[in-house]
Amino acid sequence: MKRIALVVMAGFLAIGSVPAYAADTGGKDECLLISKNCKNEVDSIQQKIKKLQVEIKKGNKVYTTDELKKLHSKLQEANQVLEDLNKPGH
Repeated sequence: MKRIALVVMAGFLAIGSVPAYAADTGGKDECLLISKNCKNEVDSIQQKIKKLQVEIKKGNKVYTTDELKKLHSKLQEANQVLEDLNKPGH
């Protein structure tokens, strides 16, 4: 049951993790930030973590302080899901 819950949670995290293709976002990945302008493709947890790290590195040149906090929070959440999925017994 716990494994099913983790898989479902990973699925929800992955739903909003595909790249954004909007033309006028100022370099922001709106899909990662607010699940807007997403295609029907889904990234793995590892791909989402990498994309979040890349976006966070853009810093205040692209994102506001609040947006960066949101990205950091999503990164922590994705890392926790990956850690939970990699625990022995799953």
